[in-house]
Amino acid sequence: MTGLLQDLRYGLRQLRKSPGFTAVVVITLALGIGANTAIFSVVNAVLLRPLDYPHPDRIVTLSSWWKKTGDRGLVSAPDFRDWHDQSHAFRSMAYYAADDVAVNAGSAAEYAHVAAVTPEFFRVFLVNPVAGRVFSAEEEAPGSGGSAVISRSYWQSHFAGDPNVLGRSVKMLGKTLNIVGVLPPGFHFPDRTDLWFPANTIFPEGNERSAHNYQVVGRVKDGISLEQAQAEMASIAARLEKQYPSSNDGKSVAVTRMRDALVGDVQLTLYLLLGAVGVVLLIACANVANLLLARATARSREIAIRAAVGATRGRLARQLVSEALVLATLAGVAGLVLALWGSHALVALAPGDVPRLAEATIDPAVLLFTLGVTMLVSLLCGLVPAFHVSRVNLNESLKQGTPRAGASASAGWIRGVLVTTEIALSVVLLAGAGLLIKSFSALHQVTLGFHPENVLVMESDFPASSLEDDRRATRFYKSLLAEVSALPGVSAAGAVRTLPGRVNSNGSYWIDHLPNQLGIQAPQAVFSVMAPDTFRSLGIPLDRGRDFRDGDAYEAPFVAVINQSLARQAFPGQDPIGRQIYCGFDSLKAMTIVGIAGDTRQYGPASAPQPELFMPYEQHPETSTNLSLVVRGMTPPGALSESLRRKVHALSSDVPVEFTTLEATVSEDVAVPRFRALLLSLFAGLAVGLATAGAYSVMAYVLGQRTNEMGLRLALGASRGDILGIMLRQGMTLTVVGTALGLGVAVAATRLLKSMLFEVRASDPATYAAVVALVGCAALAAAYIPARRAAKVDPMVALRYE
Repeated sequence: MTGLLQDLRYGLRQLRKSPGFTAVVVITLALGIGANTAIFSVVNAVLLRPLDYPHPDRIVTLSSWWKKTGDRGLVSAPDFRDWHDQSHAFRSMAYYAADDVAVNAGSAAEYAHVAAVTPEFFRVFLVNPVAGRVFSAEEEAPGSGGSAVISRSYWQSHFAGDPNVLGRSVKMLGKTLNIVGVLPPGFHFPDRTDLWFPANTIFPEGNERSAHNYQVVGRVKDGISLEQAQAEMASIAARLEKQYPSSNDGKSVAVTRMRDALVGDVQLTLYLLLGAVGVVLLIACANVANLLLARATARSREIAIRAAVGATRGRLARQLVSEALVLATLAGVAGLVLALWGSHALVALAPGDVPRLAEATIDPAVLLFTLGVTMLVSLLCGLVPAFHVSRVNLNESLKQGTPRAGASASAGWIRGVLVTTEIALSVVLLAGAGLLIKSFSALHQVTLGFHPENVLVMESDFPASSLEDDRRATRFYKSLLAEVSALPGVSAAGAVRTLPGRVNSNGSYWIDHLPNQLGIQAPQAVFSVMAPDTFRSLGIPLDRGRDFRDGDAYEAPFVAVINQSLARQAFPGQDPIGRQIYCGFDSLKAMTIVGIAGDTRQYGPASAPQPELFMPYEQHPETSTNLSLVVRGMTPPGALSESLRRKVHALSSDVPVEFTTLEATVSEDVAVPRFRALLLSLFAGLAVGLATAGAYSVMAYVLGQRTNEMGLRLALGASRGDILGIMLRQGMTLTVVGTALGLGVAVAATRLLKSMLFEVRASDPATYAAVVALVGCAALAAAYIPARRAAKVDPMVALRYE
């Protein structure tokens, strides 16, 4: 222990003598350690840290699973009831449906995230109120007055933490609910929920097995594995397939641990980024190892003298590793500071729907990770010069008595391997970043089918619990749209139930007549409800027929507009105008097709347009209480928001509003691809910069070793061009080998990106050609500067150098 402390003190004194060298090494390693720590803090919060519930690994999600396509989705109420009643692997099981709705807890309505839940919901999470109770059996009964449980944060923000909050009420969805409980701090499942209420008290459950409207969670009994629970549910689903073939054919159940279900697609993205920063750290270590090797070579005479006075090779190697440990420790502290900033930057850049992202912090697990990385870095960087010392003939070094006495073929070979490795790793990262950038660019270039520019979106929710309330909602929106359309600067104003890219309703449709048995499988279409002039507001072209108009009221004959995809699917080579269409959206009335609209990408830029059926909002009042106004203006969208807010409040104080733009919603659709493309590009750029610096440092060192040789060549008649060529060939040989190795690894590694790419192949030749060109140019620049210096060597000065 005493010897190690002596080595550390001596190492500190040596490093203090070379502040420039120390600063370069610490900054290089700090970048690698800081990036790894920042990414790990996010990975730890989102993927590794257990959910904040008792025995979280027993909590699972249950989804409908269509075996033919592999798709997973929501669950119908009848399927849930059978799952619940026939299973024995679960201690509790519940379904829920959540949304943002208008809630009046005071003088005016505001948006709140609410969840309708079934009786066993809170038992799944083993959560008990900190005040009051959960729902009683009477409150959970269909048609009862109902009740509400609120989160602690909602209690603080809307009731000022009033201890007498129990018994007070909130108004929502056309009903008044008494508050019976307050949940403990931190519980907000699902999706930062503010308020929970019994599902049956407001929304009738329904008996249609094809109506997939709910998400299901369950707690597996102790002693039952996830595999056993999955097997039991698959058996139940198989029985339901035989019992209800018209609705359940090909449908099974997927049981997934809830933490895995929550992270979804972001899991692969975070592991990709963690792997990328790991590669950056390896490149930084290779760079520093090269610098330490050069330093150890320059100190060969000093090391030889220490050996002559009794130091063993092991002691000398330990001294070099100790110096690397000091450097790594300094870099670890600096990297931790960078990670504090970096983790905040990651949270700000990441998509808003990443679960538990706000919990990312530098906690004990992250500190332990940083400590481990620091120790690993010290070993990786220190073992290279230590290995070199173990192979150098110290007696010969002492006899030669020059600073370059320790230079050897083995040292040159090690430097070449390190630079080649740096270049190969940077090629892998560049290839991945290039593919993601090209994929992201392709997403931006797809035809959306609508024009989001200069469109203000106003989200709104009209409270309703009866058909009469629904009719009042349609009258409210009709009056509002008339006033908004007359505002200066408004070129078109409409309203739609779901924005393009935010589709939440689809189902079966039938042409000309209904089948005798509705359960028989039928073609599927997206269902959209909208007001007149919405197509123009969104910039969706009407190819044939007409738009909806004010005369398309509830009492008038029902009409519909279809998109081109549905026209091609249902009416190949025929004229759809005037034909009848039926759907199970909210009624089974015949609708006359009056128009054909252009296709839009309803599920985001990465998904192809699907058949879509548009219906006028006045004829479907039950689904038209929470419309989004879309206002196309001749001025920036934000300039209209206050005018719209005043119009809404003048018509009703019970309707909350929120504003955004259509461009912002489109941007959210590509938030995940943008996030991973941006970060991987950043890390790839850092990798190329470090690799270029490494190549430059090696070439500069080689020049120092071969100065007298270059002078002798010049003295014997070699031209300066010959010298330049010799140096460039040496540098470019390392580049070619490293690039070839990197391309081989990249071709295999980038296959992992296949699921992340859009209209780009993992083996895209243009991307690899660009990577080769970029790495080649960077390496050429790194080699050219010292090569040019070598070509300018004065032969007389070089020959006197020794």
